[in-house]
Amino acid sequence: MSKQTLSFQAEVAQLLHLVTHSLYSNQEIFLRELISNASDACDKLRFEALDKPALYEDAPNLEVRVTFDKAAKTLTITDNGIGMSQQEAIDHLGTIAKSGTKDFMGKLSGDQKADAQLIGQFGVGFYSGFIVADKITVESRRAGLQADEGVRWISGGTGDFEVETITRAQRGTSIILHLRDDADEYLNAWKLKQVIAKYSDHISLPILMEKEEWKDGELINPNDENGGRQPGGMVKTGEWETINKASALWTRPKKDITDEQYAEFYKTISHDHEAPLTWAHNRVEGNTEYTQLLYIPAKAPFDLWNRDKKAGVKLYVKRVFIMDDAEALMPTYLRFVKGVIDSADLPLNVSRELLQESRDVRSIREGSTKRVLSMLEELAKHDKHDTAAGADGVTDVVDADDKAKEGKYTAFYAEFGAVLKEGLGEDFGNRERLAKLLRFASTTSDAVTVGFADYKARMKEGQEAIYYITADTLAAAKNSPQLEVFKKKGIEVLLMTDRVDEWALNYLHEFDGTPLQSVAKGAVDLGKLQDEAEKKAAEEAAEAFKPVLAKLKEALKDKAEDVRVTTRLVDSPACLVVQDDGMSTQLARMLKQAGQQAPETKPVLEVNAEHALVKKLDGSVHFHDLAHILFDQALLAEGGLPEDPAAYVKRVNALLA
Repeated sequence: MSKQTLSFQAEVAQLLHLVTHSLYSNQEIFLRELISNASDACDKLRFEALDKPALYEDAPNLEVRVTFDKAAKTLTITDNGIGMSQQEAIDHLGTIAKSGTKDFMGKLSGDQKADAQLIGQFGVGFYSGFIVADKITVESRRAGLQADEGVRWISGGTGDFEVETITRAQRGTSIILHLRDDADEYLNAWKLKQVIAKYSDHISLPILMEKEEWKDGELINPNDENGGRQPGGMVKTGEWETINKASALWTRPKKDITDEQYAEFYKTISHDHEAPLTWAHNRVEGNTEYTQLLYIPAKAPFDLWNRDKKAGVKLYVKRVFIMDDAEALMPTYLRFVKGVIDSADLPLNVSRELLQESRDVRSIREGSTKRVLSMLEELAKHDKHDTAAGADGVTDVVDADDKAKEGKYTAFYAEFGAVLKEGLGEDFGNRERLAKLLRFASTTSDAVTVGFADYKARMKEGQEAIYYITADTLAAAKNSPQLEVFKKKGIEVLLMTDRVDEWALNYLHEFDGTPLQSVAKGAVDLGKLQDEAEKKAAEEAAEAFKPVLAKLKEALKDKAEDVRVTTRLVDSPACLVVQDDGMSTQLARMLKQAGQQAPETKPVLEVNAEHALVKKLDGSVHFHDLAHILFDQALLAEGGLPEDPAAYVKRVNALLA
């Protein structure tokens, strides 16, 4: 047997310094790296054995075994993959990715985050073992070599390493970590299983560990059963068990996966006890290759509105777990989506910072966003079916899949619709698709089921805008005085009651070429829907009312920007509106409630010249009080409060006395 001591390539020495100074932010990553390398070694053997089946020798079943020895303080990861010859051990373990050495050193920056990414990129995850070990022994034999051509490689992670020839009957590699005192938690079967389940559960090879069972300690006094026992402990049984699922669900063909398996996998990754609403499983090929398995939950989590909470899908690279909550792969407004994205192109140690900058990640994000929107569009398309008999008397037949989707979009929207609206301001590229997915109540339906397309299909001839109103509650919206003329003429108005509506509609000004118009902004102009007689009567009323308007403006100059006669009111005496480009009073209230600054804007008071209360103003000795009551009542009608409630009550009481 030959034995020699060699020096590490200079770059490796620097790398080891980085590793031993906590290059990895998460200590347990070392196990992921070593198991991933073991899996790769088995994949290489499988590939080479396509041409040389004899490389399998007498062990065709590829596997990874994890063992530990508490007494010796060692943790061993063994695979029966391709293995290494002595020269390969020197080349692979003593140097860094030979062809990339110069590039690697050119990019070493001292920036831990960047260097962590490089470790995965250049395939040197093996050195992560030094995070927990003060010495590593590697024993290996390449498939196809004789038993006496094995190699042992030993290093303490400093300047050099030893290599010697050994006899090794089994092909493949064993990496023996001599653990430091502060890493003894990895001499515990429960801890190892937990880490492997977290990071390597979906490695497609079986990962085996020796079974353990509890054994009571020996009697302190062999002749006295009641005298007590020595401490018991877990004892290895000699049997081996697979501790990972050994099959990445998303890598299997869709035809081989049942709905029940999809649902169970969702529950595993989401910790949700309910089955998902729907899912999509696809392999994407092109400039960027990745597999996506995305789920839409049936129920919203309690912290859905916490935008600071980390959310996103699980990221894998070549079936190796990288991180939970990879928020860069999914926009914030789709934070409810759960699932897995497995990339074939990203480096193993991709950091969150790199995710923000990577072109591949942008491509995955765009593709995944479009996939989720397609899922929602599919649900929306099947949400309602018209099964009534057609003109030919034949009733449409709805297949089982379509039937199963009925009502699901309504259920989804009840849970996540308000979050989806955030996309109008966050995702310009998909704004039109999102607009088609939005649903609202309206003056013809209390149910939140009316889409913009439905509304447009019902618009009256001559109607030139999609009318809507925002309010705190459905009741407040339905009973708003601003709707009176629209109800009178049978014009549908969308009722928007989510807090996000006011913000979101700043980014959506039209739908399919038809402008959106708030009924609480600007002067009401029904265009062709208002006949000439009505317009003429309104103009005459405004002219006759001019002296009263002038007095109202003077009385309310501190509260109202303007006072004008309106045609939008039928039963109410007055209402408040804002100018077309102004901030709505509801949004201003919301901002103040949230502790944010809102611009001080005065509303416009519109009065109904035909109302008895308004007519009573002319010549009244209580003009000033009536004017203020008129304004405050208009404020109350839209959900606001008078600036001085006590003064309002005093004025009303004085008139009632």
